[in-house]
Amino acid sequence: MKFIDESRIEVFAGKGGNGAASFRREKYIEKGGPDGGDGGRGGSVYALADRNINTLVDYRFTRVHRAKNGEPGRGADCYGKGADDIVLRMPVGTVITDINSGEVIADLTHDGEKALLAQGGKGGLGNLHFKSSTNRAPRQCTAGTPGEERELQLELKVLADVGLLGMPNAGKSTFIRSVSAARPKVADYPFTTLHPNLGVVRVSHEKSFVIADIPGLIEGAAEGAGLGHQFLRHLARTRLLLHLVDIAPMYEGTDPVAEARAILNELKKYDQSLYEKPRWLVLNKLDLLEDREEKIASFLGKFSDFDRHFAISAINGDGCKELTYAIMEHLQEMAAKEQQAATNSAQETDADTI
Repeated sequence: MKFIDESRIEVFAGKGGNGAASFRREKYIEKGGPDGGDGGRGGSVYALADRNINTLVDYRFTRVHRAKNGEPGRGADCYGKGADDIVLRMPVGTVITDINSGEVIADLTHDGEKALLAQGGKGGLGNLHFKSSTNRAPRQCTAGTPGEERELQLELKVLADVGLLGMPNAGKSTFIRSVSAARPKVADYPFTTLHPNLGVVRVSHEKSFVIADIPGLIEGAAEGAGLGHQFLRHLARTRLLLHLVDIAPMYEGTDPVAEARAILNELKKYDQSLYEKPRWLVLNKLDLLEDREEKIASFLGKFSDFDRHFAISAINGDGCKELTYAIMEHLQEMAAKEQQAATNSAQETDADTI
């Protein structure tokens, strides 16, 4: 199935049915009075997060979603039938934005989360609502209100705790295969990864985290070189970035330090907040080096713009276990700090209320 992570759609809620102006007419009953019913409500359009869906491909080709109108009211106090709502199932992690106003309508971060995209119109009132002691035979009724119409931008941002960043062929796919059950394509040529891959890294029976592998960046990605920046949005929700660097490049004259700096420059051009996320350096392919200590020391001497650094060999697993344990510990510390901050905020709010 083709991976689609953005799309534009139009949603049209249904119009409410018109109210009826009717009078009771039966044999032997004179002046039966008004009996016009109300119109039914128009159908609304909702979005529903579904963990069983992982792409927006359904909305790339079906762009218009229109709910039905409510039925008009009838005589004999018959109300019009309300139209059924439309529910659009979307992947967890979808951000829905109104294109015209720029307002974020919904951010579907949990399975089963439901959001209203377009409200259906209300049904009109029948003439039975307008009768009174001075107006025994009202002939007025109201029309149903129109439903909302919106043009929406859908953007999928995968939910992961850790994101992998690096040049093509840095070993990101090999690393995620080594530490999780994910099986992305691995080959000896650039851009073997063409769409994001997710893997669950299980540190113990009770502890695990999700890691995201996105296609590699190259210098000039901001201008569209390679695959450009189109997949960097999937790192926006991560708590930690792992910058994988090929410490033993296959081509002579390739400078790992220059490549690492180029990646950070592209990251900074794309999003300053993403650039400021916690970022660890992971030097990969140690199995191809004989003078490991010297190469690592040389790299760190020229480039040290990272919170922590690790040296691994993803293909045989050397150093991967220690790295996953460190990641798990870091994520737990971040979760504890966030919980403490939330508790302090709640206590301050309670104190202000008192």
